[in-house]
Amino acid sequence: MYNWGSTAVMEINRRRLIQLLAGAPLLAALPAPAQSPDEILIASAADDIHGGHWLIVMTDMGETRVRHPLPDRAHHVAAHPSEPLVAVVARRPGYYIDLVDYRKGELVSRIKPQPGRHFYGHAIFTSDGDALLVTEMDIETGQGRVTRYSVSGSGNMPITDFPSYGVGPHELLLTPDQSTVIVANGGILTDGRDKLNIETMKPSLAYIDLASGQLLEQRFLDPEDHQLSIRHMDVNAAGTVILALQYQGDESDDKPLVAVHRRGEAIKLMPAPPAINREMAHYCGSARFDRSGHVAAVSAPRGDLITFWDIKEDRFLTSLTASDGCGLAATTEDGCFIASTGRGRCYALYPLEDYREPLMLPPMLSDLAWDNHLALFSSLA
Repeated sequence: MYNWGSTAVMEINRRRLIQLLAGAPLLAALPAPAQSPDEILIASAADDIHGGHWLIVMTDMGETRVRHPLPDRAHHVAAHPSEPLVAVVARRPGYYIDLVDYRKGELVSRIKPQPGRHFYGHAIFTSDGDALLVTEMDIETGQGRVTRYSVSGSGNMPITDFPSYGVGPHELLLTPDQSTVIVANGGILTDGRDKLNIETMKPSLAYIDLASGQLLEQRFLDPEDHQLSIRHMDVNAAGTVILALQYQGDESDDKPLVAVHRRGEAIKLMPAPPAINREMAHYCGSARFDRSGHVAAVSAPRGDLITFWDIKEDRFLTSLTASDGCGLAATTEDGCFIASTGRGRCYALYPLEDYREPLMLPPMLSDLAWDNHLALFSSLA
């Protein structure tokens, strides 16, 4: 372990992270004047030991830029593509999304769901930055919706609204050409945190035209796998989607918990070795591709594992331990990821070398329980 008090070690950590992160695809996509390779920011929701809920934005050195109080537990953080703004989304069933200026450390506005709706924990900005796409539940019908909220001005009003074409929509993404919304419909009808339809749930992956809201493609799992809830995912530059699943069936069952999808094909389940699959404890929490798009990381926080998958051959690669590890982000190095844990730790993960490197955080951050997801982006100073 490194000694936080060593200036030399701090500088080594800082240089190493800059090397890993400074050329990330997100940073490369920003306008040239906004790029700042020396200021990489990491954001996550977190809880403190007193039960307080926070949005934390910190530098690669562990220096806090924002410590914004939240009214309730949050789940996902999304970074705006061209403004110093992040959106932090309440955990399901959620009733707020805070838009926070991380340069000023100020709340810009709070988005609340429409009457009769609640948020499902995830949101993404459109590529032009004008809107936020959010998964929601229509409480009366139980059906999933995707709502497009304006983020310009102070109104934050819904612009358009279309079906998610399923129940329990959770994470959503845009395809590489930004024209299509991919929605993970978990298939679980809920009342608060209670699950009401485990015996009849029907998860699906939906591809929806962003402009019209029309369904372009939808894929379901085989009937015998209908209790594998599709919750989290990522998409690479080729349009391949990695899926992190959560099994709602009998605890003695042995079901694969990771899948891959390519347009025009069926969803393909990818089994892990039996011992690893048992350790994953029927629950995956996050999925991310590396820079190359050929290696995927899928976290299994209940099993204290991060698993890794070869997407060229659609097979299990290896796993690394991380106690309650869930949040994931890719670096600019092929086969390398950053992970956060519910125990206040962060790691750089090198699965192809079977190696993890702890990233040292000051006590005020290492005492926090990081929530399920991690955002990494360049500062717009």
